[in-house]
Amino acid sequence: MKEKNTLKFEISIGTSGYSYEDWRSHFYPPEIPKSSMLHFYCQYFKTVEINSSYYHIPAASTFERMLKKTPADFEFIIKVNQETTHRRQNNEQAMNQLMESLKPMIESGKLKGLLAQFPYSFKNNEQSRNYLYQTKRFTGDIPLFVEFRNYTWVNDQLPRFLKDNDIGYVNVDEPALKGLLPKQDIVTSDAGYIRFHGHNEQDWWDGQGSARYNYEYNEDQLKEWLTNISNIMKKTYKTYIFFNNHPNGQAIRNAQQMMKILNDQLELLKE
Repeated sequence: MKEKNTLKFEISIGTSGYSYEDWRSHFYPPEIPKSSMLHFYCQYFKTVEINSSYYHIPAASTFERMLKKTPADFEFIIKVNQETTHRRQNNEQAMNQLMESLKPMIESGKLKGLLAQFPYSFKNNEQSRNYLYQTKRFTGDIPLFVEFRNYTWVNDQLPRFLKDNDIGYVNVDEPALKGLLPKQDIVTSDAGYIRFHGHNEQDWWDGQGSARYNYEYNEDQLKEWLTNISNIMKKTYKTYIFFNNHPNGQAIRNAQQMMKILNDQLELLKE
């Protein structure tokens, strides 16, 4: 891990995805072409998670177009394909295909990591840990951040395993349901990482599509994370915060709200 920069805290806040049709009128102008959404998004945020790669690995030309629409200091986190995290049958093929498509983004310097969001069925055992080790080998020098959904990953040995294998840990905010992960402040690589999913308990297990993420935080709920965010930032040189409660632009509103909270109370976003 790099030596932490003690003179300047760096934090980037964004959303999980950007090209949602239901963001029209909530964030985007109603008639904006979909091809112009990323350029518009960049006027408010300096980083984004790309989720479309989970469903289908884009061609290199798709990533090239994204690069042209973003400023030089913009940062991308790309979600790995569902073959890697959910099906887990042809991981090597999927990762090699993704890494090949990402060459333009890697060369640009705007790719800051890959996100592997594993399902609840992915439990902490020797086979799963070996799978993580192999997956990191496919990413080479590109950072890999892993998000777990199953409580079996909450143990004292996990951080050491991830650090030893240069794998980043994703802290999550999600419903307080049995079997899910609590609020944490774990850092196992050069960057801290937090994802906000909302507290929609009713639709978490059985919700269709994006229903489980249909939730908007209030200011007090966001402020409850201030201590954890501070702890994370003390352990690393850079922290990413993404909001995945995306239906109807809720992620946009909460991301902007969190920016203001951190700017006002922790003074971390000042130039």
